[in-house]
Amino acid sequence: MPRTRPPYPVEFRREALRLMREEGRSPEQLERELGVSAQTLRNWRRQEAVDAGRTPGLTTEERAELGRLRRENRVLREEREILKKAAGFFAAETMRPGGSR
Repeated sequence: MPRTRPPYPVEFRREALRLMREEGRSPEQLERELGVSAQTLRNWRRQEAVDAGRTPGLTTEERAELGRLRRENRVLREEREILKKAAGFFAAETMRPGGSR
């Protein structure tokens, strides 16, 4: 699994976006100055436009909710599988000779 670094602080992102927007610096220039990949800077710029409603897509809040719901869905599926196996086990136990009825 690739090693990932902790997310950049929100203020750092805001400042990088401000430099691109107000000072007209390119992502490639900021890559050298800030040590953040140009693609990451472009992703931040695109997400900022989505969050502001200028372009279509999932907002940051919607992405967070989607991730939370996917995790919850995964847990519920796992729990359901466990319950199905337990029900099958206990059904088989009650059908065996000498099993509790």
